[in-house]
This record gives sequence, C-alpha cells and structure tokens, in this order.
Amino acid sequence: MMPQRLCSLNGAPAAAGPVVYWMSRDQRVADNWALVHAQALALERRVPLAVVFTLAPDFLGATLRQYAFMLKGLAETARSLAHLNIPFQLLQGKPADEICHFARRNSIGTVVTDFDPLRIKRTWREEVARRLEVAVIEVDAHNIVPCRLASGKQEFGAYTIRPKIQRLLPDFLHEFPDPIPHPFPWPSPTETFAAGPVLNALAVDHTVPEVAWPLPGEAEGNERLKSFIANGLASYDSRRNDPCADGQSGLSPYLHFGQLAPQRVALEVRRHHPPSPSAQAFLEELIVRRELSDNFCLYNPSYDSVQGFPAWGVRTHDEHRHDRREYLYSQKQFATAATHDTLWNAAQREMVTTGRMHGYLRMYWAKKILEWTPTPEDAMTTAIYLNDRYQLDGRDPNGYAGIAWSIGGTHDRAWGERPVFGKVRYMNLAGCKRKFDVQEYIRRWQNAE
Repeated sequence: MMPQRLCSLNGAPAAAGPVVYWMSRDQRVADNWALVHAQALALERRVPLAVVFTLAPDFLGATLRQYAFMLKGLAETARSLAHLNIPFQLLQGKPADEICHFARRNSIGTVVTDFDPLRIKRTWREEVARRLEVAVIEVDAHNIVPCRLASGKQEFGAYTIRPKIQRLLPDFLHEFPDPIPHPFPWPSPTETFAAGPVLNALAVDHTVPEVAWPLPGEAEGNERLKSFIANGLASYDSRRNDPCADGQSGLSPYLHFGQLAPQRVALEVRRHHPPSPSAQAFLEELIVRRELSDNFCLYNPSYDSVQGFPAWGVRTHDEHRHDRREYLYSQKQFATAATHDTLWNAAQREMVTTGRMHGYLRMYWAKKILEWTPTPEDAMTTAIYLNDRYQLDGRDPNGYAGIAWSIGGTHDRAWGERPVFGKVRYMNLAGCKRKFDVQEYIRRWQNAE
C-alpha cells in the first residue's frame, strides 16, 4: 500500500478499537486500495474490521434507476465480504451523523474512507473528521495515479495533466493484493443486507424505472470488461464516435459506482491486448480524461456552475448573454424530448429509456441545451438535472466536466466567435452527419418510450 494514496483528514492518532471502512465511492471487495489499507491496519493491531455504507436520502436527484443499480451491487459486495469474515452494515440517514454514531457506539479506533472530489462527499468527510477524535484516513482507491498527487492545482486541460500522469503511472499501475479472511471477528452479529427490502422502503422517485441492459455488481462488471477486451477493444478507435456502431465499452456504470476499478481495467487491457491505436485511445479516456475530471471537481469549487468556467468562457458568455435565441424550451420540454431537432430528441429518448447516451452525442446534446435556453446558467441547471436524473452514471465528475466543456469551454480553447456560443466550440447537425448515420440513429430511438 503506497502512502501517496493516503490523506489524513484530521491528524488525529489511531486509537485502540476496531477499524471501520466507510465505503462510499468504491463499492467493491477486490481491487480496492481503501479496503486493503483498512484490513492492513486491523491486522497490524489485531482488531476486528467492518465495512459500513451510509445511504443518503435524495442524493443529488438520484432516482430508483440509480439507487437500484447501486443497492443490488452492494448486496453482492456484502456477500463477498461475509466470506471474508468482514461484516457489512448499511446505515440510512445523514451520512456524517450515521458514521459518527456508529464509530462511537462501536468504540472504533480508525475510520478509513474513499476519496471523492464531489463537494457533498467532501463536506460529509470533513464533518466526520471534525466530530470524531480518532483518525479519519482518506484513500484514493478510484484514480490510478492519486488525484492529489497527480497535481496540486486545477489543470488547464488534458495536455497539461497528461505528462504528469504518464510520469507517475509506472509507480502505480501494478497488481492489487487480495483481501484475506479476517481472523479477528466482529464482536456482535450484524443484520444481513438485501437490496429488495431496502428499495421497497426507500422514499425515492420511482418515475424513472430501472433499466435491464446492465446487470449490477462486481462480477458482472468484470465479465463486461472481459467481453469488451475480447470483442470490442480492437475496433474501439474506429467505432467509438459512431452512435450507431455500439463501439463503446459499456463500463461507465460499473466505474461510476466503483463496482469495477479503473486500475483493473487498465491492467487487463495491457495484459491481453497489444499496444495499438485502439488500446491507446481507450486508455487515454480511461486514465487521462477521467482523472482530469476528478482534478477539475477537486480544485474547482464551482464545477457545476457558470462560475467554474475558465475566465474566457465566463467573459464570452457575458458578452453574448442577450443574443437572440431562435428556439427556447422549458426543462419539461427537454425532458420529454419535445424540441424541433429530431436528433436531439432521439438522444434524449435513448437516455431516458436506457440510462445511457453515446459520448459523442452527449456533447451535441449539452451544446444544444445552451443554444435553446435563455442563459448559460439555465443551460447548466437543465443539463445537470437531466444528466443526473436519467443517466446511470450521473452525479459523476465525468458528467460535470463534460457539461462544463460543452457549455463553458472548460478544458478547451476559444474558437471563432458566433451568436449565443461566443467563443465556445460549436456543434451542429451537419457535423454529426459527417460522423455517423444520423437518420439510422433517429430511426432507432424516435419512438422509444
């Protein structure tokens, strides 16, 4: 376990007592540096180890779709932990309150938790670190190169963070140790966790239903990875920007919910696929672009608002704030795919129906929201609302960075000036037609419910 992955959140010393791993972003047993560190501490001190997950109500607009995928994956995690003699406990309520009560009730000596750059998660961790008198240690188990180590500031773009990550990557891209059956049992029995009863009792929005295409969980995530490497990776570079080609990996929900480690994905790609343009393009997205998004959310407190745009993006929007919009739509019209643009409507229907949208179309989709709303503030609010409500991988740094790129020029450069967009990169239907068969895509999704 490399100390560069660790960050003490309160500087408090470890105390006598069990170790608890407060699982949050990285919802898996294998390939999990936070669990590895928590167990190493517990073994060194010869004390019990438990894993706790705090289920927050109404988390950033998540619906049944996202809660069901997460909880069913956590049920698998709980079963895997039980085989290792490590109890799993689901706590419901305000996360900081719940983890503090658990720590005090069980005389916990150390709390280990996940790294997550999102503002709400950081607030929870900071509150716990402030309220507890025992060590609270954050472990970056999500990024291959730990986010705080890769850079100490917000990067301008992929071109500035890429050399920093590539320089450090050989030090971090190596195999994980396996967790072992824990020899020091938890002193009291814990309740068996099943997703069904929790979901039935959970007061969440049920109007966005579950989707059938991705089975949740760690095992399924690894199976999809194997299938992609065997059947899709060789053609990734030539097919990835075609929404009709099914050329993407389909791994984003598993990466978002931490059911699959990005480091495992990179290791398997390197192990089973020779260096090629496709492998290089995939690893660029997996490592550089994804870790750039974490960097953006960690160091930019306004990552989900216009104030988080680069200075030139803020300025150009101010200069074009009062430009005439040819079309204006309400949030409800966007949600129900009721615009004049049949391609945009098809992309929205794909997202509502399946919980995903092709990456190339996500850019077009967000840029048109900017074009058809009264202000860039309205565009950000609407795009984030729709993304986080319908996408399985919503509420993610990738989503916030992608929307900020599309609407505000984050991680991009200034382009030729035009109405509404100012100097933000423009996309239109003609450009899409040069990339893929637009009519075939529309045909697939125009009647989706």
